[in-house]
Amino acid sequence: MRKPAVAVLAVAVALAASGCAAKEAGGTPVITIGLIGPVTGPLAVLGTGQQNSLQTEIDKINASGGLAGSQLRLVVRDSGLDPGKVVQAATELAGDEQVKFIVGPSLTSFYNAAKETLERNKKINCQPGVAAGSFADLKYGFRAQDSTEIDIAKALELLKSEGGKTFGLIYENDDTGKAVDALLARQRNGMTYLGFQTSRPDDQSHAAYVEKLKNADAIFFSNNVGGAKTIAAAGAAGYRGRLIGAGSGAQNIAFVEGAGDAAKGVVFEMPNYQYPTRDRASWEPGYRAHIEAVEKRFGVNVGPRTGARSPKGTAMAADCLYAYAAAVKAAGGTDPDTVAAAMEKLDLPADATPSGNSVTPGTAHEFYDAADVRIYQWDKDEQGWFTRELRVAP
Repeated sequence: MRKPAVAVLAVAVALAASGCAAKEAGGTPVITIGLIGPVTGPLAVLGTGQQNSLQTEIDKINASGGLAGSQLRLVVRDSGLDPGKVVQAATELAGDEQVKFIVGPSLTSFYNAAKETLERNKKINCQPGVAAGSFADLKYGFRAQDSTEIDIAKALELLKSEGGKTFGLIYENDDTGKAVDALLARQRNGMTYLGFQTSRPDDQSHAAYVEKLKNADAIFFSNNVGGAKTIAAAGAAGYRGRLIGAGSGAQNIAFVEGAGDAAKGVVFEMPNYQYPTRDRASWEPGYRAHIEAVEKRFGVNVGPRTGARSPKGTAMAADCLYAYAAAVKAAGGTDPDTVAAAMEKLDLPADATPSGNSVTPGTAHEFYDAADVRIYQWDKDEQGWFTRELRVAP
C-alpha cells in the first residue's frame, strides 16, 4: 500500500531536520560507497559476491573508527544485466555528492556506457569485473581485475608449452568478445588462429560452434554465462582439446553447474584465487582473513547440481575499497583529484590485501600486473570440485 503524499512529505521533512539524510545520529557526516552490479539474474553470484565483500570491508573500516572522520555506508544498484539500468544508476550515483566512490558497473560493455558519466562527475571508481579495454586514459577509473590482454598472453603461453598449434574462439559478439578476437589474432605466439565463432545470448546449444572448431587444439570460451554452454557442448561432442576461459569468468561455479563433469580440466586465468585449493594454511594472510569473515557472515555458495563451492564474496571488490581507503588516508581527505593521484602511487603488499595480490595501480590504473595473474584448472575427486594452479614450464 502506498503512503499518503502528506505522510511521505512529513517523513522527508523530519529526516532533513534531524540531518539523517546526510549524517549519522551523532552528527558525523557519512561517506557513501556505491555499487552497480548484477545482484539478480544469471550473474547474480558476481554482484552479490561484490556486495558481500564490500560490506565486509566497510564493517571492518567502520569498526576501526571510519575513514576521514566518517562512517561508511553501502548503496547498491542492481544492473540486472540491463544497459538502461546501468546508465540510470551511473547517472544517479555520479550526481550524488555523498557518493565518494563507486564500484562497477561490471562487464566491459556496461562500463563503456557509464565511464564518461563517472569521469565527467569526477567520481573515483574501481572495476573488479571489467576485463577488456585500457584504463590508462582515465583520470578517475581504476581496474581491480586481470586484463584480457594479460589473460590471453598467459593462456597462449600455456597452450604453446603443451605443444598446441591451433585454437579458436566461441564468444558473444559483445565488446569483450570483439576484444578477445582481436587479441587472439594479434598474439598468436607462433600458432594458428582458426577464427571467431560468434554466439548469441539466447542460444540453447553451442554444438554447432564446437563442431566448426572440433579439430582445434584449444577452444577459448566466453566469460559470460554462455561459456558454460560451450563447455557442455564440447563435453557432449567428445572434444579432446583444451578448453580455456578467455579470462577469469570460469572461476564462477555457475560454469561448473552449467557444464557438469565436462568442466573437469577447464582452465582459466586470474589473480590469486586460493579458495578451491583447500590448503588454507598456504593462503595469503589478508586473503584468508577476508574470506573467513565473508564466510562467517554470509556463508558459502554451493552448487545444487555439482556441490561445487565458492565464497559468497569477491575479494577483488574488497581490494577496491581497501585501496580507496589507503588513498584517502594518504590524500588527507576525499577530494577526487587528490585521491586519484594518491591511488596511482599506492604499493600495497600481497599479504595484507583482501585478494592476496599486491596492488600497484601506477599511471596505467591497473591494480594487478602480469606477475599477479595465474592459471587455474578445475578438477574433481572423491571430495568434490577443486582447482589447482598450473605452472608453465620454462
